[in-house]
Amino acid sequence: MSAPPAAEPAEARHGGRGVSQKVAVCVVYVAGLFLSTLDMTIVNVALPTIGRAFDVPATAVDTVSISYLVSLAVSVPASGWLGDRFGGKRTLLTAVAVFTAGSALCGTATSLGQLVVFRVVQGAGGGMLASVGMAMLLRAFAPQERVRASAVLSIANGLAPTLGPVLGGILVTQVSWRAIFYVNVPVGVFAVVFGALFLHSRPARPAERFDLTGFLLAASGFALVMYGVSAGPEQGWRTAPVAGALACGAVLVTATAAVELRSRTPMIDVRLLGDRLFAAGTTVMTVESVTFLGALFTLTLYLQDERGMTALTAGLTTFPEAVGVVTGSQLAGRVLYRRLRPRRHLMLGAGGTSAVIAVLGLVLPMDPGLWLVVVLLYGMGLAVGQVFVGTQSASFATVSDSSSGRASTLFNVGRRLGGAAGVAVATSVLVTAGTGGPTAGTAGYRAAFLTLAAVNLLGLYAATRVSDRAAASTIPPPHEKRRDNPRDNPRDNPRKNPRKKNEEEPQP
Repeated sequence: MSAPPAAEPAEARHGGRGVSQKVAVCVVYVAGLFLSTLDMTIVNVALPTIGRAFDVPATAVDTVSISYLVSLAVSVPASGWLGDRFGGKRTLLTAVAVFTAGSALCGTATSLGQLVVFRVVQGAGGGMLASVGMAMLLRAFAPQERVRASAVLSIANGLAPTLGPVLGGILVTQVSWRAIFYVNVPVGVFAVVFGALFLHSRPARPAERFDLTGFLLAASGFALVMYGVSAGPEQGWRTAPVAGALACGAVLVTATAAVELRSRTPMIDVRLLGDRLFAAGTTVMTVESVTFLGALFTLTLYLQDERGMTALTAGLTTFPEAVGVVTGSQLAGRVLYRRLRPRRHLMLGAGGTSAVIAVLGLVLPMDPGLWLVVVLLYGMGLAVGQVFVGTQSASFATVSDSSSGRASTLFNVGRRLGGAAGVAVATSVLVTAGTGGPTAGTAGYRAAFLTLAAVNLLGLYAATRVSDRAAASTIPPPHEKRRDNPRDNPRDNPRKNPRKKNEEEPQP
């Protein structure tokens, strides 16, 4: 078993201008992660408007979303190697800058072709920053401090997907579809400038051979799978492009695993999945991503199709779920993770998510009051927040510092593919179950929610495989004390240390 990664030395925790390295990493990483996650959902509400602006059919405008997701899948495999080779600061800031530049270019697009190309640029930056930023976070925070850092990160993971439709609806209605891309620019510029000033330049690691074979196999396989699960719901799973992409993608992903197991310097270090704790935590996060985004997508459709809400009103109605994630994350970071220990904490989060989604599936067809929907959404957010914090805190406890970049890559591959798969699963069930009969729509939504709740039980099972002993280094002590406060240190407190008191009293 690998040794847990150690925190950086004290002199490495502060930038040259006196800002804590922990704060600097969190600010830049959260800003970048928030933007890249937001762009997975904010564009969806603008697709009809973009189609009319460029005079293209709805089937063609879907490439705006699919190209972004495919580009994410292509860039993620190389992100860990880039961070190790060129240093975390340089790679992270480059990734945020590329994403920001892609956003600005998207706003200037004059044709659908241009917009798709610029979305690919956006996705390339977004894919890189997720893994590199997480690796920097692991190195900046000691294991027992990561639960608090994860609570901050969960704000981006939980808030951005829900805020996307709301913000997108407001900008498209009140300003222009171009504004959904321009809104990223000031935040991205701030993150780059702040990072350039305050992020610590950790020396790059000794250069390893770039695993070109592994990269080509992984990038091609993940891209084809991402395309298949993204396009399948709209184009049909049996159409030649979708079925071919999924089949070829599965073959390439399998070949990637076989090749990387024999490689001395793998691009995708599949051997890390032999670490039981890391494998269990990554599985919980992947399954939760399927359920979380799948349920949000399904509920948004339900509110519009069955309740007759506009896209903006539906987005505002689902917003309590994001509030629940933020609240649950803080509760997890401050209390529950330490008291319940990682295994029970993750079981609570995964089990609670399945329970709430199952209840949604059972009560929504009965046309309940909107207040009940809001309460259930808030409850789902509370449960999801536990999983976000727990997985990001515990999963890397037994991963060595030298492997943290490759481990972050694997973790983020699961999260990105899981989110796309969640929408695909929900859409497929809706189409399959919602055919025929006057109440077909209601039956479809019930089936979609219950299917997602059942899928999430796989995450609950994976949570039972988490070892509290292996993750013990990530559990904060019962009462954390500030070392810089003399009242908390008896050696520096004259009232608790007579010797110190005598030293400070004036001598006759």
